[in-house]
Amino acid sequence: MKAKILELLRRKGDYVSGQELCELNNVSRTAVWKAIKALEKEGYHIEAVRNRGYRLVEDEDSPGDADPADIFSKSEISSRLDEAAGVKEVVFLPCIDSTNSEAARRAENSDGGVLIVSEEQTAGRGRRGRSWNSPAGSNVYFSLMIKPDLSTDVAPMLTLIMALAVCRGMEKVLTGKAKSTSGRKGTSRPADLPMIKWPNDIVFGGKKCCGMLTEMSCEEDRIRYVVIGVGINVREQDFPDEIKETAVSLEGACGKKIKRSLLVAEIMNEFGPLYESFLEERDLNFARKAYFDRLINSDRKVRVLDPKGEYEGTCRGISERGELLVEVEDGNIVKVNSGEVSVRGVYGYV
Repeated sequence: MKAKILELLRRKGDYVSGQELCELNNVSRTAVWKAIKALEKEGYHIEAVRNRGYRLVEDEDSPGDADPADIFSKSEISSRLDEAAGVKEVVFLPCIDSTNSEAARRAENSDGGVLIVSEEQTAGRGRRGRSWNSPAGSNVYFSLMIKPDLSTDVAPMLTLIMALAVCRGMEKVLTGKAKSTSGRKGTSRPADLPMIKWPNDIVFGGKKCCGMLTEMSCEEDRIRYVVIGVGINVREQDFPDEIKETAVSLEGACGKKIKRSLLVAEIMNEFGPLYESFLEERDLNFARKAYFDRLINSDRKVRVLDPKGEYEGTCRGISERGELLVEVEDGNIVKVNSGEVSVRGVYGYV
């Protein structure tokens, strides 16, 4: 109910009568009043005026020490989700071992579309078993559990879909819309926009601000469920020594205050339509150009760190199955699968 009240107050931008809120939620005026009081305890400033109703006061209009820009909660995230996002349930936890692990635990008793969000992870992890530093109050950690009717060989492509959604969601929060990077000249990359480092790192100003981990459970060649985990560095912070040269926070990179609940919601609002298109197409042809436009490696020299032997080439985008296309010295195009392979710039991380 709190999420519905927030969504309506925010959408109207003016006073909403108590009667309208009662009808929206099919509850009594007392229940609405209790929900309003609960929202105020969470940090919202809601004006109540007799014969006019309730009005949500946000951001710079809020009095005192309230900071609605950083209300990070189930109600705030849910109130900002579009129907097209496809999220059926939002679970918000103050602390968890891993949002991916929690999403997997809930998979047996769910039809999918479950979004797990946490303030802190005690056992966050990234690709190849690496740990993911997950302090409280600084970042965004969430996992989406879905149950697509797909064969196991197409599951890795979902990671690239989420990478594109994260990039677009970040851009929308930073600029008010998802900018197009088309029309670039040469190999320059916009410094003021998040970009993708294949397959799923998001970089800002040449440093990593977001990573992802996709895991799945399957029976024979069919998927039981997929969990896509996302970790985003949001607040300025001291990074561990092993990553401080390549990591950056979103606020540190853009110099702008970020609403974490809005960031999560906008990413999911972008993911939902992309996911639906992917379920129809069963490959990435529909998104290849959009992904290429945001691929920081595009048309650049890259070094492929393959366990079978390293080699260099020029990145030429991605295939319809999400493989990185690398043009090697003899002019042939090599299709690189993510798996155990890493790709770096010839002279550094990107």
